[in-house]
Amino acid sequence: MKIAMVSEHASPLAALGGVDAGGQNVHVAALSTALAERGHRVTVYTRRDDPELPHRIYVRPGLAVVHIDAGPAEHLPKDDLLPFMGAMADGLVEDWGNYPPSVVHAHFWMSGVAALDAARRYSGGGYPVPVVQTFHALGTVKRRHQGAQDTSPAERQWLEPSVGRAVDRVIATCSDELFELRALGVSGSKVSIAPCGVDLDLFRAEGPAEGRARRHRIVSVGRLVPRKGVDLVIRSLPLLGTAGLDDVELIVVGGAGTSDALDSDPEARRLLALADELGVADQVTLRGQVPRENMPALLRSADAIVCAPWYEPFGIVPLEAMACGVPVVAAAVGGLIDTVVDRATGLHVPPMNPQAIAAAVGELLHDPQLRVRLGQAGQARVRSRYSWDRVAAETEKFYQTTLNSVLNCADMPSADQDGEYLDKGYLPEGYLPEGYLQRMEGTAL
Repeated sequence: MKIAMVSEHASPLAALGGVDAGGQNVHVAALSTALAERGHRVTVYTRRDDPELPHRIYVRPGLAVVHIDAGPAEHLPKDDLLPFMGAMADGLVEDWGNYPPSVVHAHFWMSGVAALDAARRYSGGGYPVPVVQTFHALGTVKRRHQGAQDTSPAERQWLEPSVGRAVDRVIATCSDELFELRALGVSGSKVSIAPCGVDLDLFRAEGPAEGRARRHRIVSVGRLVPRKGVDLVIRSLPLLGTAGLDDVELIVVGGAGTSDALDSDPEARRLLALADELGVADQVTLRGQVPRENMPALLRSADAIVCAPWYEPFGIVPLEAMACGVPVVAAAVGGLIDTVVDRATGLHVPPMNPQAIAAAVGELLHDPQLRVRLGQAGQARVRSRYSWDRVAAETEKFYQTTLNSVLNCADMPSADQDGEYLDKGYLPEGYLPEGYLQRMEGTAL
């Protein structure tokens, strides 16, 4: 298939070597790479946020990243990007030319707006282009938990459900999302579930562990925003001390830049002030951003990883921890309900409850055998269910199901047109996987 990934604010290049990589960056990069390795031709379209970026970058055979001019070529908050989605759609149409993709996979609701706009221009000419949508986060959930602090544009309240109803398929990342989508009027019959994956070559139990300063270590990883619940983990420390577990350090990973740069981060200052107020400042270390290649050693150094968000659309950190053989204490919300199996690979706690966090962490610290059992079970679960190759295979199946229901294969370009793709500059010679053209014969692109 010729697959167009649209990720308007989250470039996969950040996850492939940059420092500004969140869950969506990692998801798009890993899924696109895995699909390319399965023989598909994948182009990821993202907004140009730097004037020095080239129009097209060939990442590996079968995978390219295209930067579209949509708004000023500078970093902008994603909630400010809606006015530029028309230009994003223009850029998609221009790059597709006379040969649109077999399927478009939009990531985040604004990408869905642009993808649907571009696809409709082809369907109007008699060439239907199926659009698949992954939301990564839903505005209804965000508003429910953040209220007036939600910075989403007002149009999201009606545009996001419209995208869900208009696309040909929604790929949700967890079962909890399915119920939220139904509440938005999205038919359950066109919703499929494919989780996020984990890099099993990087995250594994075997390997060195970072040294630690205290007898016990717990780790929290995520953006420094209130909804991630790091303050709840800090509040659990004095409770652990009361239970006789005062030789515990908490390492917090996340935020802008290095630990030195956190001085100007308001959430970092709030967390440090809270730790000082509670008398546990000497137990809390805010590490800032940690290079991805250093994360496995950090995770392996922990007795437990604590994920205590108010809500979480999916959450890749628990998978990475489980892949490293470390048990997870997870708030029973969103995707964490699916990935962390209570009493099998980790422990569930009610959301926004530091007392429950302290009780769960205390149980793990008091019982080394429980930690080992949960860690081993978590590693086995991740390896059997959450490899990116398996996620890509499931996603590929959903693409084909969508194609079968939307398209008449007789209307698709034939394999002998592939030379025209090369002539149009989609990929230079040598960038198609060996034998790809032969495998395409007689099949839809």
